[in-house]
Amino acid sequence: MRVQFADFTVDTGTRQLHRAGDELHLSPKAFDLLALLLAHRPEVVDKETLRDRLWPGTNVVDTNLNNLVSEIRSALDDDPQQPRFVRTVHRVGFAFCGTAAEAASGTALRSAAEGDTPRFWLLWNERTIVLVDSETVIGRDPKSAIWIDVPGVSRRHASIRLDTSGDRHTAEIKDLGSTNGTFVDDRRVRGAAPLDDGQTIRVGEATLTFRAWSSAGAATKKIRKVSATRRDR
Repeated sequence: MRVQFADFTVDTGTRQLHRAGDELHLSPKAFDLLALLLAHRPEVVDKETLRDRLWPGTNVVDTNLNNLVSEIRSALDDDPQQPRFVRTVHRVGFAFCGTAAEAASGTALRSAAEGDTPRFWLLWNERTIVLVDSETVIGRDPKSAIWIDVPGVSRRHASIRLDTSGDRHTAEIKDLGSTNGTFVDDRRVRGAAPLDDGQTIRVGEATLTFRAWSSAGAATKKIRKVSATRRDR
């Protein structure tokens, strides 16, 4: 997962936090906490869940968690009284409250003004995940290009393959032997299945929407709409 917000970039694959190109230091657990809050944004992650993920099988006091939050805020120059990024929900937990954009790999986010370049992305809750690689893995492993940390998702659950060569641009999804299966529009994927704009993908308890756009496709839809209007006349 690679997420950009303000002038910061978090890359869970390389486990790095950058600000305007300069690497910032976070302790391993503080980095894991920031990654968890980003993965679940804008939802609040309760303290019990955070303790279970950061210190599995260990009893820790709230002070340990609060210290990690303070470390993150210090690195991000965030004010706890007027937070831009990490919000405290008293007696409950914490949430990432900033505006963030996400790419499914270390490749830079594509601009919406790339002309005829086809664009593919996934929508999940408040997240918009741009697909930029020929193959992108979805899974619960933090090293996955698309990190989905919810129940029922396998460490390497599924992959999306893009083919943008030639005039025809396509996408397909393949289940990677997940425990609970991969579903497209409520149909279980056996092997690989093609993806069309607007279809829903279900992995574990997460439901994502696949979106696809190209100037050629938009032009075709516009022509069809004009033709239908003329027939109605």
